[in-house]
Amino acid sequence: MDRVEQKQPCVVNQILRFYIDGFRRMTLGKTLWKVIIIKLIIIFGVLKLFFFHDFLGTKFHTDEQRADYVLSELIRSAQAHSCSVEGER
Repeated sequence: MDRVEQKQPCVVNQILRFYIDGFRRMTLGKTLWKVIIIKLIIIFGVLKLFFFHDFLGTKFHTDEQRADYVLSELIRSAQAHSCSVEGER
């Protein structure tokens, strides 16, 4: 009795094939993915230009000045937070 054992596909390969086959057969899903990608492009591309200005780049000329400003703001914020917490006790 000579039995030849057949290899079963790896679980990872089965999962990968499942998703690839699912995306190939998708009809409405492809349209939804296109809408999602367009929305992400609008959010991160267009809105960034209008709402997220380069504050540090326009106010300071060197990286050292920018770093000093950020450090001082973090320290100021931490001190203000610790004072408000101590006042609540």
